[in-house]
Amino acid sequence: MLQEVIDLQQRAISELVARVRHKRELTFKAPTGSGKTRMMADFMDRILAERSDVIFLVSTLSKGNLAQQNYDAFKDCEEKGVFTHINSYLINSEVGDEEGVYIPLGYNVYILPRDLYKENARLAQGGLVNFLQCITEGDLSQQGQGKQIYVIKDECHQATNNLDSLSLYFSKVLNFSATPKLSRGQVPDVEITDEAAVEAKLIKHVEEGEDSDTVEDAINKFEEIKKDYRNLLSVNPCLIIQISNGLDAEKEWKETIYPALQNHQALKWMMIVDKNTKLCDTNDDVKKTLPVERWKDYAKDSLSTIDIIIFKMVISEGWDIPRACMLYQVRDTQSKILDEQVTGRVRRNPCLTNFETLSEEAQKLALTAWVWGVKDIKKQPTYTVKLLNDGVTIQNNIQIKTTRLKPLKEKVDFSVSGYLSSKTADISAPSIFELYRKLSKQDNEVVSLCYDYADGDVSKWFDYAKHVDGIAKEYGTYKCDYAQSMEVTKDEGGNDVCVSFPKVSYVKDNGTHQDIIDWIWCRKDGGERIPFDSDAECSWANYLERIARKKAKEVPVTKKNDLELFSEENNIAYLWGKNFLVNSDIKFEYYANGQHFSYPDFILVDKANHVHIMEVKSLNGDGTAMFDVQAYRDKIMTLGKCYLACSKLLPDYRFYIPVLEGTDWTIHSYINGEERTITKQQFETLM
Repeated sequence: MLQEVIDLQQRAISELVARVRHKRELTFKAPTGSGKTRMMADFMDRILAERSDVIFLVSTLSKGNLAQQNYDAFKDCEEKGVFTHINSYLINSEVGDEEGVYIPLGYNVYILPRDLYKENARLAQGGLVNFLQCITEGDLSQQGQGKQIYVIKDECHQATNNLDSLSLYFSKVLNFSATPKLSRGQVPDVEITDEAAVEAKLIKHVEEGEDSDTVEDAINKFEEIKKDYRNLLSVNPCLIIQISNGLDAEKEWKETIYPALQNHQALKWMMIVDKNTKLCDTNDDVKKTLPVERWKDYAKDSLSTIDIIIFKMVISEGWDIPRACMLYQVRDTQSKILDEQVTGRVRRNPCLTNFETLSEEAQKLALTAWVWGVKDIKKQPTYTVKLLNDGVTIQNNIQIKTTRLKPLKEKVDFSVSGYLSSKTADISAPSIFELYRKLSKQDNEVVSLCYDYADGDVSKWFDYAKHVDGIAKEYGTYKCDYAQSMEVTKDEGGNDVCVSFPKVSYVKDNGTHQDIIDWIWCRKDGGERIPFDSDAECSWANYLERIARKKAKEVPVTKKNDLELFSEENNIAYLWGKNFLVNSDIKFEYYANGQHFSYPDFILVDKANHVHIMEVKSLNGDGTAMFDVQAYRDKIMTLGKCYLACSKLLPDYRFYIPVLEGTDWTIHSYINGEERTITKQQFETLM
């Protein structure tokens, strides 16, 4: 798994753990597909490691076997030793006698299917209340265990009125959802934003289809990418079609969807509307062997051959299908929460665990979701940006070499066998479970190196795992020594690789934008506002626009109707632009407790063909009280070390980190292995 994914998830949980100490009720928001269940387990494990007096009660939706899914996920983490303090139990209405449901003691995580505790249910006949009284100090006999109960409401946007009536037993309430409900006061205290999840490659970015596209158009697009999905990702993709409720559903099926499917006889489809109606159907042989209630499980499997799933409301919360990559919405839900939940079904990264092993083409495919009909997926609109004309002129004039960190096995004076032979044998070896836990927590490269070295030999695996801490230290020391580990990225033939801006990218408008003219980008829709990630970035772009007219190289362009951002005086563009993240290959690898990529914010080519690379930072904070100025300074210093090493390997390039503090800019420059702090005037002189 990518280190960026691990870091994003762990930072969010660290913040949640810090905040829960000071507040009774908190809300955690993270996009569907971002690993919410695993992060929930991580949060519980960290709390339980510190406090043995806490019991977690996880309230989970009953539909879609979500409670069972969560329980299975928690048990998997327990059994693999990923989280060692969790001991989970799934509350089951079948366990007990006629008088009530039996809930055993001795566990510290209890998963409660929400519908088990509702009016007239067996659990509501005193079973849950008795259990809560028994493990707290609040029972009438004063024989309680003195535990504190932390309630986690999974998919908290769904009401839990019956459970809320027992709030006097709960010390903490934690709301988890991709779509928390503000009307219930579920304002996020900790959030993984959609943008951050996309940037970390945790979920896909959304490419919206045209309003005029039909179901037939969507199916044709699916046919286009199906072969690549199988060949490049080894995944069977899936198109989801959402239809309306009631009589409209039958009309849409008969008049629109079914006729379109008849034009694609080779595709397997499954319509799951209601198991009790005639509108459940499939052209797959599974119909002959499985009852309707098991069709969803069959369809979501990664090896399922079902190409298209048609549904009404049954695919919102609690149904994971990472192979789904397209959504066509026939119906208008009039519900933004439902739209986001449904869209989340097609945004999961289907290759999250092996993403770094994929080719660049495969990675781009794995990180794209196609959606029709769902508008305003987030409050901020997403714009398509493209290079001027066909992009070829721009790409020919901007060719960037990048850097990477070599693997530890390429270190000249290091070999696993040589390292291990220098270590004395450890008579009191830990158990295989403890060794596995220790190994699994290391960086991907350290883990892969173990299995490459062992090559199926169990004794070699044990030997490596026993000394993995030392190997990990050797790994970190080597990676941080850029003089040894950093190199210019090369192809299979050993030639330097040159990359450029992608012809098309996407950017979300978060309200911070600038009207930019005469640079390399334009919005596909002809709009003038160019969104930026921060006020600092917007301010720097405004500054670059002014100096680019004097300093940047010019390239000819042809004025077209949809390109309204050219100056009236001439048909030229200045060779500078924002390095929009989506589809970008302009990145530089560095090490900071794991391997990361820096995607610089701006690239400018001056009249003498010097390449200027800029990463904008701000010490003004992000508007939250959790902003740590010193930690941010340390991050800037870490990035500076990377750019200093890059400048030694790429002496023709000039790297900068402009830092905004208050209204003043401090510019750190890294040129030909020399670091300086310069003014704006000196920056302009360097061009």
